[in-house]
This record gives sequence, structure tokens and C-alpha cells, in this order.
Amino acid sequence: MANAIFGILALVTAVVVLIGVLTTPYIVTIIAAGFEEERRDLTITLVRILFPGAGMLVLSAWCLGILNSHHRFFISYTAPVAWNAAIIAALLYFGNRVDLPGLAEMTAWGSVVGSVLQFGVQLPTVLGLIHRIRPQLTLASAHIRQVIHSFFPVFMSRGVVQISAFVDAGLASFLGQGAVVALNYAQSLYTLPVSLFGMSVSAAELPAMSKTLGTASVVAETLRHRLEEGLKRISFFIVPSAVAFLALGDVIAAVLYQTGKFTRNDSIYVWTILAGAAVGLLASTMGRLYSSTYYALRDTRTPLRYAVLRVALGGALGYFCSLHLPRLLGLDAKLGAAGITVASGIAGWIEFVLLRRSLNKRIGRTGLPMSYAAKLWAGALLGAALGWGLKFLVGGWHPIPLAIVVLGAYGTCYFAVGYVFGLPAARAIIGRILRMAGLRSRS
Repeated sequence: MANAIFGILALVTAVVVLIGVLTTPYIVTIIAAGFEEERRDLTITLVRILFPGAGMLVLSAWCLGILNSHHRFFISYTAPVAWNAAIIAALLYFGNRVDLPGLAEMTAWGSVVGSVLQFGVQLPTVLGLIHRIRPQLTLASAHIRQVIHSFFPVFMSRGVVQISAFVDAGLASFLGQGAVVALNYAQSLYTLPVSLFGMSVSAAELPAMSKTLGTASVVAETLRHRLEEGLKRISFFIVPSAVAFLALGDVIAAVLYQTGKFTRNDSIYVWTILAGAAVGLLASTMGRLYSSTYYALRDTRTPLRYAVLRVALGGALGYFCSLHLPRLLGLDAKLGAAGITVASGIAGWIEFVLLRRSLNKRIGRTGLPMSYAAKLWAGALLGAALGWGLKFLVGGWHPIPLAIVVLGAYGTCYFAVGYVFGLPAARAIIGRILRMAGLRSRS
């Protein structure tokens, strides 16, 4: 089955990449209609370079699917390090050798090389599981047909989320110079906790959920238990991430980006966009776990319906909040980028509520316990108050030491409060740190 899926994916991906390269000017016109001629030409060049790399990432995802099904999670989720390393190497090598447009092109080529490396890093482990790769183009097996039948709703569900990102970029292209770049900076930070905690927990739970056997009541009880435990693990890290983005986003943006031509004002601008993204961060990550639960029930169409609604609603709200609301409030048009992320967050909460309500009708009451959530928010808000106080006290420091002090105090306070409240994750992490410190002191 793995070989058949590989053959089908390789063929379809090759066709899509070819069409993408040939139609790039039209794609860019649709997605970034507000770009002037010079930026548009550079964007076309970059997209054409990146399309083959995207094709290799599809094959890398094939490896990930095989490894996940065998509960091998580490290699597939660390493989992107090779992709990032290639991009960083391109930036370092060509940074002082070419102009900025040329550097953008070299970085794009670095991304293509990195995508090949990401596939190659996983391949030895995959070969150890399936023994050989022999691509096939066949639908003879019922298992292959089931994969393809399940694939299209999931593909559309994930695809509309990507379309939402394209819509956001298109709206930002009308907000003036720097809005698209700032939105990309903020989205890079926003997707970090989504990937680290939302996607990882959802990916780890899906194989176990899918193998649940027994009567309908036993399956429902098992899924409720796994879902609740997964929500607790996700929210323990996502709640402080959202509060940090909202209260301390300028410190986060500054320590990562503020150098060279990226100024303090740019950090504050990214912060406003990041604060808007914090609105829907928890809903987006928990929603992924709910979608995985539907997939475990062999229902791929319900998440699709709600994803389409989310994109449509997010696009409509984003249009109003980005292009019209700042003018009505007498604000700078560039702040419309924050309106885009707020609109996406609101749409994300609506999608999450619909997913939860529909699933509750099938397997019983689910969700994050209110007492647990209250403890998380209390710890995060207390940490944010401490971080704010330190930020105003030492606000003139360089971004790196400022982040060490402010974010370090914020995280320490959050974990300490969680420990006092008896949160299992906080106690496990602090206990591990104390044991390591004890071992080192004895040695």
C-alpha cells in the first residue's frame, strides 16, 4: 500500500508542480494583487523556484505518514531541521555576496535543497519498515481505495486553511509597504506553538485513537478519555503562549528579529499582529485534536464542512477588519494586519465550538475542565504581570538580555503557579529539573 500511495503521490505532485510553475504569474496576481511591478516580478521568480521544493515536501509527508503509523514520531518531526539548516546556510553564505533580491532567490534555492534533505533524512528509517520502494499505480487494493476516499475530504479541509492564509496575504498586500512581511513574521511565531503542541499531540493521538476497538460505548469512552488528556497537554503550553503573544509580543519579536533594518517600531508592529493572532491560538490547536478524533471515527467530512465555514467567515471578517475598520476608527491603515489575525481567531473559535458540539452528540460530553483551565489562565496572567513589571523596569536593555529576564521570569512564574496548583505537567517538569540538579550536585 505504501508503494502504491508513493506512486500516486509522485505522479499527482509532479503534475501539480508543473502546472504551478507554468501558471505562477496568474497565481501571484490572485494572491498578491496589491504588489507593484518590481515586487510582483520577484515574487513570481521565488514561487517558481519554491514549487519543486513543495513537491519534495509532499514526499517527505509520505514518509511521515508511514512513520506515524508505526509510532515512530521523532525522526519525522525533527527532519525539518535539515530543511531549516539548508535555508540558514544559504543566508549565511550568500548574505554578503549578493543584493537583497538575489539573496531572496538563493534562499529559495536553499529551501529546495532543504526539502530534498528532509525527505532523505527520513528515508533510511522508512526503508527499514517497508524494505524497498517500488512505486506502483494501482487501485486494486481495498486499503488503497480507502486511503484515497479518506484523502480528499482531509485534503480539502487542510487546503482551505492554506487558502485562508493566501486570503490573509492578499488582504495585507493592500495595507502598504511592510504589511505582508510583518504578517509573515507574526505567522511564523504563531505557528510555532501550533506545530510544537497542537500538531504534535494530534499526530501522536491519531494512530492510538484509530485503533480503538469494542462496542460503541467503549469506543466513545476511550475517545473521550484520550481527547481530554490531549486537550490538557495542549492547553498547558498553548495558554501561556497566547498570553505571552498578547502581553509580551514586543519582547518576543525583538529578540528574534530586531537587528539590522528591523527596528523597535517594527517589533511593536509585529506585536500588534501577534496579539491579534493570540485570540484564536487555543481554538486552532484544540480544534486540530478534535479533527483527529473525527478522523479516528472515519469521519473526514464533518471537519471539512466546518473548515470551509471558518475560511469563508474569516475572509469576510478579515476584509472588513483590515480594509475598513481602521479607517472607521481613525487608525493607521497598516494596523489592518492585526484585524486580519483577529478575524481569523474569531472564525477559529466558531469552528472549534461547532466541532466540539457535533462530537459531543456522538461520543458524549468533551472539553477542557473549567477548573483546569482556570488554573492555567491564573498562572499565565500572574506570569504576564511579573513580566510587564520587569519590562518597564529594564525596558532599555538590549533585546537578548531583556528577553532572558522578562520571558524567563514569565515562564518561571507560570510553572511555579502550576506546581502550587498541582498541575501534573508542571509538577513533572519541575520534578525532573530538581532531580537533574540533585544528580549534578552529588556528582
